[in-house]
Amino acid sequence: MPAPYLEQLSKDKKLQPLLKAIPEFKLKKRKNVCLRLCASIMSQQLSTKVAKVIYERFLELYDGAEPTPQQIIDTPAPTLRAIGLSNAKVSYVQNVARYAIEHNITDKMLYKMSNDEVIEFLTPIKGVGRWTVEMLLMFTLGREDVFAPDDLGIQQGMIKMYKLDASDKKALREKMLKLSAKWAPYRTYACMYIWRYKDAGL
Repeated sequence: MPAPYLEQLSKDKKLQPLLKAIPEFKLKKRKNVCLRLCASIMSQQLSTKVAKVIYERFLELYDGAEPTPQQIIDTPAPTLRAIGLSNAKVSYVQNVARYAIEHNITDKMLYKMSNDEVIEFLTPIKGVGRWTVEMLLMFTLGREDVFAPDDLGIQQGMIKMYKLDASDKKALREKMLKLSAKWAPYRTYACMYIWRYKDAGL
């Protein structure tokens, strides 16, 4: 049985060949959302490979177990810096942990929120931008209809695929948003195909 998103995305002539060439994607919900947010901050501006190494070192600080927000706050900054985190990232990760405790955040609470509510709730944390929350929505909360226009890979993929003019950033963003509107309610999957398209150099 084909995935429900295929019919909607196949209406886009540029996406059609990718739907045939690339295997179907499945989204899944993951637990410990606040820890995933910390991991997302750790991975910013790093390759996937380097980010994975740093995250593994991070878990080793807690004997391989997933730490609680309180454990993260109690970890001295020099210890976190020693695994490869910058001063800024140490501060941001601990900001997330502090915010989680102050607002008594649970997975269930975030699962119940709409995409916009999650963005509004988490972006006041210093170090957490809209892009970071969009990645969380896609890869941790398993939301099917998220578009990330500020993601460099999405921009590069769409510029190449749709022959967009990249000279005017504002106009480019508006064009991307217009193109993405026809992918709703499956914009997350479209992003995944565009990332794969860009990475594979198709």
